[in-house]
Amino acid sequence: MLPAIVIEKPPRLIRAIRLLPAHANADEAAGLADELAGITAMVAEKFTNDRTAEGIQRAQLLSVGCVSLGLEHLVKEEMEMRDDAQGDLEALDVLLGEGAEFVFQQGFRLIRDLAALPEDTLLGEFDSDPVYSARRLKELFVDICTADPGETWSGHERYLGQLKQRQDVQAIVRAAQWLRRHHWEGPVKDPDLNAEGVIALAIIFGIEGGGRIVARTGQKEFERFVQTVRKAKPDFDAGWAALLEQIPAPHQAIIADRIQSYRNSILLQNIAGKVPLKELFVELENYAGSEIDAEYP
Repeated sequence: MLPAIVIEKPPRLIRAIRLLPAHANADEAAGLADELAGITAMVAEKFTNDRTAEGIQRAQLLSVGCVSLGLEHLVKEEMEMRDDAQGDLEALDVLLGEGAEFVFQQGFRLIRDLAALPEDTLLGEFDSDPVYSARRLKELFVDICTADPGETWSGHERYLGQLKQRQDVQAIVRAAQWLRRHHWEGPVKDPDLNAEGVIALAIIFGIEGGGRIVARTGQKEFERFVQTVRKAKPDFDAGWAALLEQIPAPHQAIIADRIQSYRNSILLQNIAGKVPLKELFVELENYAGSEIDAEYP
């Protein structure tokens, strides 16, 4: 059996620095070194510890990764060309032309914007808390930008993966927020959001027909809904079509996808069947969670 081929992929900054002797003069190399030293000092002061050797070393790893992330963003190439010599040379041109500090800021902006995206479809008041936001930013910065100059670095790929994941979550959250704003009884104003729960309610109640948007419910409204469905026996697909007509284009794909997921669910079968209402309401809680209003006698 042939041995596996391991392709070395150091951080982009390191690959660009290796080209300095052949493509830059002494003054340019010295200027770049000074800039990188200044960036490391700033990172140590703000994110690690500028008073210990360990803190400065960790700051250096973060600086290498963040500048490399900025370079990956600024060097406009096809993905399959990102590892070739031409790409490294373009990265060096950016460093010498724009400056390492500019590149670092570009990389840090990517991390900051990523941290601002929702990580989960369950949102609460703490998500907008400044202290929590700062901690989340630092954790992402350390996770993605820590780059050992002598080892392969996959920070850019991990950044792209997290960006795609969080953008998908954001699409779900925005769809749920739209449903809340257009709830049939008036906008639902609650800092806590179970985005999947809101969407589930809209789809479940959508089978009644008429295109009415339900983003929050209680036990009495749910009982009325079940009795109506069992008596009228509506066409579920017609109800969902009417619901989708009310949904703006940017959110339709999310709602349509969830309709397919819930189409054959046990809950919908039981709503149309003879399962007792109390049992149905317990099942509904598994879908909607905190989006069900507590009702007291």
